[in-house]
Amino acid sequence: MKLIRNLYFGPNFYRITGLLIGLWIVAYPLPFLLFPVQIISLLYAVVLLWEIVYLFRRQANIEAQREVSDRLSNGDANPVQIKLLSLYNSPVKIEVLDEIPAQFQLRNHSFKATIQPLEELTWDYHLRPVKRGPYEFGKLRIYVSFLSHSIQRALVHDLSRTVKTYPSYLDLRRYELMAFSDQLRLQGQKRVRQIAVSKEFEKIDKYVEGDDYRRINWKATARTGDLMVNHYRDERSQNILMAIDKGRAMKMPFGGMSLLDYAINASLMISNVALKKGDRAGMVSVQDKVQGQVLPESRASQMMRIMEALYAEKTAYKETDMRALYRWCSYSLKERSLIMLYSNFESLHALKRQLPYLKLINRSHRLLLIFFLNEEVEDISMKEANSLQEVYRKALAEDFVLEKRRIAHALQREGIQTLLTRPEDLNIKALNKYLEIKQRGLI
Repeated sequence: MKLIRNLYFGPNFYRITGLLIGLWIVAYPLPFLLFPVQIISLLYAVVLLWEIVYLFRRQANIEAQREVSDRLSNGDANPVQIKLLSLYNSPVKIEVLDEIPAQFQLRNHSFKATIQPLEELTWDYHLRPVKRGPYEFGKLRIYVSFLSHSIQRALVHDLSRTVKTYPSYLDLRRYELMAFSDQLRLQGQKRVRQIAVSKEFEKIDKYVEGDDYRRINWKATARTGDLMVNHYRDERSQNILMAIDKGRAMKMPFGGMSLLDYAINASLMISNVALKKGDRAGMVSVQDKVQGQVLPESRASQMMRIMEALYAEKTAYKETDMRALYRWCSYSLKERSLIMLYSNFESLHALKRQLPYLKLINRSHRLLLIFFLNEEVEDISMKEANSLQEVYRKALAEDFVLEKRRIAHALQREGIQTLLTRPEDLNIKALNKYLEIKQRGLI
């Protein structure tokens, strides 16, 4: 019964069987062809029998294992590796079907190869999740064929496991290195070594391009013969709060990910950098009321607490009430903090409903409002119009982009720091803005 359940006919079986049926039809009116056709049919039957015996021997098998991280990184390419080892004593042809999580909607995720005896074969591929949550990996199915490849044996390896998808963590180390080095300057993405307003002396070092000439240490310059400057350390142990809007405006998808998930990924990255710089990092999410929250602290386990809180974030995409965020900040934040609020406004009218509460928050803290450009609309506005229809589309797109600029200008008039960015550029621009605010001593 087990043999029948694992025995499959390959494409070659139907091709050869169809060819034999054709030969029998041709040989029926031509008796001299009957004997050769009978011999060919008998030989094919013997081959089929031998394939069944060879493939289903007790010692014959293909060992397999799937190597995947204990957790996946949302929005990143996560490596997965399949390792195969053949215990057959001659080359066999295999087709491997991996039951990857249903969220990826890939029904034909397969790999074909010929594997030699005792050969270890690897199959590497990458998965890019776009939603947080549990991902269920299923069984690994291997279809083995031999000789004429008419018969296939199904080998099923139960490698089922559940892997959680967390906010993007694979690039944390890269952004951390950028924040503590000149790498961003070399990429033309920020000016480094802007002198902090804080008077806490750090060190005397050689002058490099971008240093403030007013900080030149003339005594050290005369002593060493090289131009030397004083450097001052940014003020530490400040509260850095990631505030995430979970309202319906954050549901819009770009590149398969919602704005909410982009904001969550950036929040995790900034929190990591802030903790490494000696600040106290925390997070809060708001919809019609304040929900997930981790108060700013600098304890050793703070990064894991923030990651778990961000992983667990769920939303019904209701209308956001910034009044709830203002009340929470008033009662929970006892010290002046930098509040990086990830939200989105599509019109000045939508902003004006929330602006009174944003102004109240900015009165007691330093509020940085991060909102998003619609990259598809912006691309249309920058594209050359070649027809009347494209002229109308371009005009509408330019009006939408201009409305975003008006929103940013309205916020800046009220003294609120703003960052208008494309979703794909959020991480690097948010990091630059955080470093800029720290270096200018604006908190």
